[in-house]
Amino acid sequence: MSDVELRDLNDEDLDAVFEMMRDADAVRMAAFTATNPDDRAAFDSWVARNRALEGVLQFVVTERGNFAGTAASFNVGVDREVTYWIARHAWGRGVATAALQLLISRDPVRPLQARVAVHNRGSRAVLEKCGFTEVSRDRGFASGVGREVDEIAYVLTPTLHGN
Repeated sequence: MSDVELRDLNDEDLDAVFEMMRDADAVRMAAFTATNPDDRAAFDSWVARNRALEGVLQFVVTERGNFAGTAASFNVGVDREVTYWIARHAWGRGVATAALQLLISRDPVRPLQARVAVHNRGSRAVLEKCGFTEVSRDRGFASGVGREVDEIAYVLTPTLHGN
């Protein structure tokens, strides 16, 4: 989808990001979310922490120039992980796949890791379309659904996918 682009996250985007990450259906789908998605102070603190971390790449996803979500990569210990959150109005049109492909092209670190709740079939499909392969499964408490859920870990490696 050529109408999808990534641009740097800026302060003017934060209201839209906060509202997007409060969508109840999206929170249930993502599952592993903030404890209280309606807590603006906690959101602002989370954003500030991420901005202060070395090596974090944070982007706004746009579709035809309009806000459509976020995408980021960051370090978790020695691992490099990707994440994305697409606004509901952009679901089902390939925006997530295009955004993740762009993110992968901007982050040279390999392997890249990703995690997703088992019930999030859309996100699982996006990861697999982008060359990620399942490497393990685990179970953990997910604030977005208020209970433990199964989670799949994925990896994108240069030897398997030429990335």
